[in-house]
Amino acid sequence: MASITLTPSEKEIQAFIQKHEHALTPSKNPYIRYFLKLPQASVSVYTSGKVLLQGEATESYASFFGYQEAQVVSGQNFPLIGTDEVGNGSYFGGLAVVASFVTPDQHDFLRKLGVGDSKTLTDQKIRQLAPLLKEKIQHQALLLSPSKYNEVIGVRYNAVSVKVALHNQAIFLLLQKGVEPEKIVIDAFTSSQNYEKYLKNEANHFPNPVTLEEKAEGKYLAVAVSSIIARDLFLENLENLGRELGFQLPSGAGTASDKVASQILQAYGMKGLGFCAKLHFKNTEKAKQLLER
Repeated sequence: MASITLTPSEKEIQAFIQKHEHALTPSKNPYIRYFLKLPQASVSVYTSGKVLLQGEATESYASFFGYQEAQVVSGQNFPLIGTDEVGNGSYFGGLAVVASFVTPDQHDFLRKLGVGDSKTLTDQKIRQLAPLLKEKIQHQALLLSPSKYNEVIGVRYNAVSVKVALHNQAIFLLLQKGVEPEKIVIDAFTSSQNYEKYLKNEANHFPNPVTLEEKAEGKYLAVAVSSIIARDLFLENLENLGRELGFQLPSGAGTASDKVASQILQAYGMKGLGFCAKLHFKNTEKAKQLLER
C-alpha cells in the first residue's frame, strides 16, 4: 500500500478538510486530529501537523498539497538506525525490541528479499527472513521475558516507559558497536514529549537525535528489518515458553488467550501464568472467571 507523509500549512489542512468534509470519520488514536476515509485512500492529520496519506490514490489526493512524486527525495538514502518492538499487544510471550543499522548499499539486497512491513508478512516468511537479516545486518536485539516484565511493571515502569527503556537501550548498545547513523527512527508508540519525559529516568544516553514516526516500518527498511527480527524473537520466545509448560501459547490477547490462561492457572497457578504471560492484561481476570465456572 502506497503511503505519503507531508507537512502542509494549517491553511492547506483546513482547506483539504473543508473540501472532503463528507469523508471525516472518528478515530480512536489520540494523536489524530482528523481522519478521512476517501475513495481508494485514507488520510490521517496528526496533532504534530504531519499528514499521512495511504492507499492506491495517495498521489492524487497529495497533489492538493503541491506534492509531485519526481520532486520527493528518498527519506532513507543514508545510513540509518531503525527500531521496532513486538509483543506489546500479546498477553503471552515477552516484549522484543530490535534496533538495526542499514546503509544505502544494502537496500537492493533487502528489497530482493522482500523486506517490508512485517505486518504484511506471514509468520512463516518472517521465520525464513530473520536468520538472513541477522547474519547480514548489524543489529541489537533485546527480549524482556514475561517474568521480568511482571516484576518491573507497576513498580519502576508502566507499559509505555518500559518500551522507552528498551528502545533506548537497544539504540545505545548498537551505537556502542561503532555504527554511525545520520538518522535514528523509532516506530512511534507514544508522543515525542512522553518519550523524552521517560528517557530522563534512564541511565544510558547518547547525543544522536531520535525521531518517532507513525507507520515507520512501511517507510524505512531499517525499521522493517527490526520489525522482522523482533517478530522472530517474539515467536521463538512464545514457542519456548509454551514448550516448557506443555501448552501452545497463542499470540494476541483474544478469547483464545483467556482459555489457555485458565488451563495454565489450573495446572500451575499464578506462578505458572506469571512465567509466560503479562499479568496486568485483562486476560488474567477473564481466565480466573473461566476457572470459577
